[in-house]
Amino acid sequence: MATEAARPSARLPPSPARRDFYWLRNCLAGGVAGCCAKTTIAPLDRVKILLQAHNHHYKHLGVISAICAVPKKEGYLGFYKGNGAMMIRIFPYGAIQFTAFGQYKKIIMEKLGVSGHVHRLMAGSMAGITAVICTYPLDMVRVRLAFQVKGDHKYTGIIHAFKTIYSKEGGVPGFYRGLMPTVVGMAPYAGFSFFTFGTLKSVGLAHAPTLLGKPSLDNPDVLVLKVHVNLLCGGIAGAIAQTISYPLDVTRRRMQLGAILPDSEKCLTMVQTLKYVYGNHGIRKGLYRGLSLNYIRCIPSQAVAFTTYEFMKQLLHLNENP
Repeated sequence: MATEAARPSARLPPSPARRDFYWLRNCLAGGVAGCCAKTTIAPLDRVKILLQAHNHHYKHLGVISAICAVPKKEGYLGFYKGNGAMMIRIFPYGAIQFTAFGQYKKIIMEKLGVSGHVHRLMAGSMAGITAVICTYPLDMVRVRLAFQVKGDHKYTGIIHAFKTIYSKEGGVPGFYRGLMPTVVGMAPYAGFSFFTFGTLKSVGLAHAPTLLGKPSLDNPDVLVLKVHVNLLCGGIAGAIAQTISYPLDVTRRRMQLGAILPDSEKCLTMVQTLKYVYGNHGIRKGLYRGLSLNYIRCIPSQAVAFTTYEFMKQLLHLNENP
């Protein structure tokens, strides 16, 4: 992911077999990192969706009261509604994002001659957009399932949701409702997330290698961040990225829920949705509704994602040059 601090070495190059499976191992590392991160914050993610889209069962509640109300109304498993679809989506999402980041970063440095910290911002944005476009239909289904409340179900499961959206919402284009605000929001979110983490990591290892770093398990000549430092850097990256992109996340959720909301005809485009949410709910209770909860969820999510990915890189020998 971010650039490691390497030390001079006389190590032999990796075997051809390891080079051949480098991309596959990188995808596996990214997929596992994504799944671990999302499972950690699945309950908070469910509550965030309910609040963002003003579900009529919970729209009068705040963050804490909503967290207390979900298990009373739906049981504790209610926190994980839609999580099966999330896992199906998040593994390929994480795999594509982390792998694409490395490839885009290499292309930007070698083909465009852009280096320093800027290439992380550009590569992160492009990787995030690529992952979103590839996995968006799965996210659409996951959001629809998570928005349902016990006793008020429109979809019986993942397959049924796919069939219903396809048949009643215009076929394949129905799965990409809300894609534009998602892409627009993902560019700064992923960009600043990778940029912040990578910059903190490289600067930290450059200025305080003994205090913040340790030798990688798979390659002692490469320094990696200690676990607690990894978690801290990942958390900071998540907080900064989320603050910048949150209004577009609210817009995306409302557009994804589309036909199942009573005001869906007023939220057909990104601009319409932004105007509607701002005009009817304002900034704090509209565009930034649920942000406090999102800080609680995005900080540990990004912390776990980056830390797990860094660990998986060592476990799968990704710190050796492919």
